[in-house]
Amino acid sequence: MTVQELYDSIGGDFQAAKKILQMDKIIERFIKKLLEDPSYSSLMDAWKNQNYKELFISAHSLKGVCFNLGLPKLAGEASELSEEFRPGTPRKLTDEEVAAKINALSDLYLDTRSKIEAFSKG
Repeated sequence: MTVQELYDSIGGDFQAAKKILQMDKIIERFIKKLLEDPSYSSLMDAWKNQNYKELFISAHSLKGVCFNLGLPKLAGEASELSEEFRPGTPRKLTDEEVAAKINALSDLYLDTRSKIEAFSKG
């Protein structure tokens, strides 16, 4: 499987990643680094502990990482959460609605992660 085929399988935007990272080998190296990024686990811990400041920071970080890697679906999910918990702005969603968004992000992230892990193993 090529890195572009990986992107097709995860709903990524390979051309967007290529605009930022420029070379297939660099894209491949950085998409694999998503597996090491702590943003997702920090976000999940923050939600579990109702630490909304950390939830904002983690969601914002995950959004940036995913945007730069050409993963618009994950970036969009993370962006919605970061905006919900942006300091100084009132919450718009109920805890149940946030839980649904967290679950949607988690499902997408874990699916993406498993496909990247399979790709990494060759």
